[in-house]
Amino acid sequence: MSDLSGKTTIVVGASRGLGHGIATAFAEAGSRVVAVSRTAAPITDPAGNTVPELADAGDPTVAGSLLDRYRPEVVVLAAGASPHMRPLQHQTWETFSVNWQTDVRIAFHWLREALLTPLRPGSRVIVVSSGAAMAGSPLSGGYAGAKATQRFITGYAQDEAKRAGLDITFSAVLPRITPVTELGRSAARAYAARDGRSEEEYLKQMGPLLTPEIAGSAMVELVRTEAAAVAPGYLLTETGLKKLP
Repeated sequence: MSDLSGKTTIVVGASRGLGHGIATAFAEAGSRVVAVSRTAAPITDPAGNTVPELADAGDPTVAGSLLDRYRPEVVVLAAGASPHMRPLQHQTWETFSVNWQTDVRIAFHWLREALLTPLRPGSRVIVVSSGAAMAGSPLSGGYAGAKATQRFITGYAQDEAKRAGLDITFSAVLPRITPVTELGRSAARAYAARDGRSEEEYLKQMGPLLTPEIAGSAMVELVRTEAAAVAPGYLLTETGLKKLP
């Protein structure tokens, strides 16, 4: 899939953060982009190939409906809820489980429908998880566990695709925390306060930052990679993608 011209990419969570950067990168690479989000957001698209879809990606009917309508070759799931940044004892079950009810739900519905439809041979599905899936995140309730589950079920989907003889490649991408997104800024403020440092001090020690533009370029690069060379999981940092064991 080195040439994305004439291909259709669905980006779920295209209105903000890394999802917005990913949608923009695919549009600039020549793909028709179906930008799925709860709220509208402009995508840099000189060719005018972006199709906005205002929808709740966690609705169990939305994934099947959009996959049937657009028949994409690429699906990128980058949507999720912002966790409640508090220590464990200051969480309620509702705040603790918000990412299970949102992020995991979205991944489950879309992965399930990608297998059931199924997507056409050669298709790619990328689930944007989080580096917290490996490192943990003590101030964000069930966030890290939910993101780890996203990674697990992406692997399950790949196994089921192979068992069914479907030529679909599933990958999980785990981005490093970055304060250039709304979620990352909230996390940076919370962890800086916990460490007794200013937000500026905390950000300085993080070094170079992952940006939506870097994320977008990395996702395009991943989709252009030969399927046989694609790994089940990747860490995404400011330097790009790194295969995970």
